Amino acid sequence: MGQTIQADRSRLKQVIENLLKNAVEHGGDNVTVSFGDLENGFYVADDGSGIPEEDRERIFEAGYSTDSEGTGYGLQIVKEIATAHGWNVRVTESDVGGARFEITGVEFIGE
Repeated sequence: MGQTIQADRSRLKQVIENLLKNAVEHGGDNVTVSFGDLENGFYVADDGSGIPEEDRERIFEAGYSTDSEGTGYGLQIVKEIATAHGWNVRVTESDVGGARFEITGVEFIGE
């Protein structure tokens, strides 16, 4: 990522950690995760199995998980932090068929 994001450092760290943890838990130990810039934000994408379109809105609900051992709070926390910063978060399919989380509405330092 080539820009500096205006955000609460610990909360931004939690967003990244939760998205990475989600990728590893659902994509396996050999999953590849990539980060990139968007015009008004950034994305975190993986090459795992992806998220079915019908589940994409539900994954941000508290307690929702497709993993029987998961708490279902990691992505809800991501959404909560994004909302508190005035950002939007959505999930789509990555270029290689995995999950891609796009965080937009981000303010960059120096803009």
